[in-house]
Amino acid sequence: MEKSISQQSVFQRPLWAALMAFTAAFLWGWAYPFIKLGFNEFEITTDMTGSKMLFAGIRFCISGIIILSIAYFTHRSFSFKDEAKAHIVGNSLFLLAFTLLNTTLHYAAFYIGLSHSQGSRAAILNSLSVFTLVILACVFFKSDKLTMRKIIGCTIGFGGILSLNVGGAESGSFTILGDGMIILNALCGAFAGLLTRGVNKRVDVFVGTGYSLGVGGALLIIPGLLLGGTLPHVTLLGLFYLLMLIAISTIGFTLYNKLLTCNPVGKIAIWNSLIPVVGAVTSCLCLAEEFQWKYAVAATLTTAGIYIINKGKR
Repeated sequence: MEKSISQQSVFQRPLWAALMAFTAAFLWGWAYPFIKLGFNEFEITTDMTGSKMLFAGIRFCISGIIILSIAYFTHRSFSFKDEAKAHIVGNSLFLLAFTLLNTTLHYAAFYIGLSHSQGSRAAILNSLSVFTLVILACVFFKSDKLTMRKIIGCTIGFGGILSLNVGGAESGSFTILGDGMIILNALCGAFAGLLTRGVNKRVDVFVGTGYSLGVGGALLIIPGLLLGGTLPHVTLLGLFYLLMLIAISTIGFTLYNKLLTCNPVGKIAIWNSLIPVVGAVTSCLCLAEEFQWKYAVAATLTTAGIYIINKGKR
C-alpha cells in the first residue's frame, strides 16, 4: 500500500489535490473584482463590447503564451500523442472545440455578463457550472457515479443559485445581458471541464491548456478589434489589474486542468463552489458593493453543496 501511495502523482494525493483545487478556486474568486476594477481603470463602459473582448483576449493570450513558453523550456512535447496521430484532423477539431468552450465563448459571455451584473451576484450565479459538471461527469465517466449524496448536494447548490432571484427589484433581477450571459459562461465552463480528459488523451495537458488560452485569447482579440475595441485609458494601476488576471488564469487553469485528468471529475469540480464565496466577499470589499442577505444565503447553500458531495470521500 505504501509503495502504491508513493508512486502516485502529487496531483492524485488527496491532501495535495485538495490544496491545489482550493488554490485554483480561491484565485478565480478574485477575478471578479479585478475584472471590474480593470474595466473602471481602463474606462471600459458597459456598451463597449469590443473593448471588453479585447481586454479579455489580451489576458488569455498572454497567459497562454506564458504556459507554452514554460512548456517549451521544460521540454514538454507539443505534438499529438502516438494514439492520436492516426486521426489528426478529428483531434485538431476536438482541440478547437475545447478552445472555443474553455476560453473564447466562455469568457466572451463572462466579460459581457459581468459588466452588466454585480460582481458578487455573478460570482454566485457562476457556480451553476460546478453542479452541472458534477452531473455531466456522472453521465460520461465511470469513475464518477451518481449517488444520493451528489443529488442532494447539487439540489442544495442549485437552491443557492435560485435564491439570488429572491427579493424585490432593488435587490436585482434576471437580465439577459447580465445573468443570462453568466449562465451561458457557466455552461461553457462545465462542458469544457468535461472535455479536459479528452485533451489529455491527445496532447500533453499543460500544452493543451496553453493552446486553449493562447489561441482562444487571440480569437477574442480579433473580433474585439473588428468591433472597434480599444483600451481607452491605460494606467499603471490598470496594467497591474491586468497582470493579476493573467497570473490568475495561468496558475488556475494549469492546476485545475491537470487535476481533472487524474482524479474523478466531480471530486475536483465541486471545489469550485468556493469561487462564489470568495468572489462575493472580495467584490463587496474591493468594489464597495452592498452585501445583500441573499448573497449570504446563496454562498452558504453552495458551500453546503461541496461539503455534502465530498462527505465520506477519502
